[in-house]
Amino acid sequence: MKKFFEEFKAFAMRGNVLDMAVGVVIGTAFTAIVNSLVKDIFMPIIGMITGGIDFSGLSATIGSANLTYGNFIQAVVQFILIAFCVFCVVKGINKFKKPETPVEVVIPEPTAEEKLLAEILDELKKQGK
Repeated sequence: MKKFFEEFKAFAMRGNVLDMAVGVVIGTAFTAIVNSLVKDIFMPIIGMITGGIDFSGLSATIGSANLTYGNFIQAVVQFILIAFCVFCVVKGINKFKKPETPVEVVIPEPTAEEKLLAEILDELKKQGK
């Protein structure tokens, strides 16, 4: 049983697990912000543009089943708006990032020994033909 808890402790204290936990917490807070932006800002504007149409009330009855396809349409619209908001936020954050400077690879001049070996290799290739 002691080994089990030691393994669990090692697992829980790994760097990537802690990073993931921080990401989940920040993601949850960010979700609340994005949902509020969509629900409280964008959806009323879209409602004004479309004349107050609320898709969530749309439904159809087939036999004894009630298909609320309006909820699906509303969810798709909200998804598109949320994806657009996340795209804009990520695009804005990327503008503040420093562009990565390209790493310049410097190839050193071959040593005298390497040059001699290359010449020997070339001569051996000529003789082999």
